[in-house]
Amino acid sequence: MVYEAGEAIIIDPGCFDDSEKERLKAFLSQEQLRPTRLINTHCHLDHIYGNAFVKETYNIPLEIPPDEEPMLASADSMATAFGAPAPQSPAADHYIREGDRVKVGNTELEVLLTPGHSPGHIALFNHEQSYILSADVLFQGGIGRTDLPGGSYETLLSTIRQKLLPLGDDVIVYPGHGPATTIGAERHQNPFLQ
Repeated sequence: MVYEAGEAIIIDPGCFDDSEKERLKAFLSQEQLRPTRLINTHCHLDHIYGNAFVKETYNIPLEIPPDEEPMLASADSMATAFGAPAPQSPAADHYIREGDRVKVGNTELEVLLTPGHSPGHIALFNHEQSYILSADVLFQGGIGRTDLPGGSYETLLSTIRQKLLPLGDDVIVYPGHGPATTIGAERHQNPFLQ
């Protein structure tokens, strides 16, 4: 979630159960935040479970990268294959594409197309404050898995080298899972990038 000046953008609301939905709702209420956008960086199950809840509760449209449409459409069958509950996500209302600007308050995030973990995966980069929301592309000491439908190890490594590493060593990386890191730390220590 990115928030400023009473507004919030909810990104990948992986609310799996009611307690997680209630925690999100309580945080927004406590901080007096009004959600204005709902964005999926990609449409794997763990990132879309809260889509229906957020869209219905806050009456905001769902935005996804266009190449993630097949992933979203097949989410219920993917859940069945994994023995997980169906996410029953709504369809996308809008597409979000590389080069788009996402604004909340005075904060602006640039959309970067970062495929490999999934076909249309995006990351959100803040130039001014030097951070990137990398979702499942780059982690501290790791990279996103590529064994799910639409994943490609070669594409993911190419994406990291061509899109993320050039951002600069001081850029803070906020991944979709695990602790924050920096581009520099991953450039020098991540075993997948050596």
